Amino acid sequence: MVEKLVNLIIGSFAGLTSLKFGKEILVFIISLMPLLELRGGLIAASLLKLNLLPSFIITLVGTLIPVPFILWFIKKIIDWMANTKRLSKIAKWLNEKAEKNKPKIDKYGFWGLVLFVGIPIPGTGAWTGSLVAGLFEMDRKKSFLAVCIGALLASVIMMIVSFGVIGKIV
Repeated sequence: MVEKLVNLIIGSFAGLTSLKFGKEILVFIISLMPLLELRGGLIAASLLKLNLLPSFIITLVGTLIPVPFILWFIKKIIDWMANTKRLSKIAKWLNEKAEKNKPKIDKYGFWGLVLFVGIPIPGTGAWTGSLVAGLFEMDRKKSFLAVCIGALLASVIMMIVSFGVIGKIV
């Protein structure tokens, strides 16, 4: 599913790839997006035939940029959303998603958050891990460190998959 979405985004921004650093910018934009994050960015980098090390750096930076903002502001934003007519359903959904994943993280604390972010499966990642940590007001510095370590772990796994498996197929 992620690969199909990445291909759709690459196709939608095909003109961007003709710029000097267009492919890199596209990979960066993809890695900023929730759900895709570095997983989608590394798949895009592989499909666009970018080099491994720059792709690693671009996707990791793109994935981590939103994290401090999520950790510091998500609780206030979702509380505000919950009190608005149009956004209350989204706030409820986000709270439910966080509640559902909280026991997994609480059980193992810091390392639970690292693993939650670091194992690249649907529904996990830096955005979701930060969302859970922010909503439940976990220690922000420790949460940020855990998300960074988890993102590093996920990027190593995804580099092996994207540049190894997908790279050999494509």
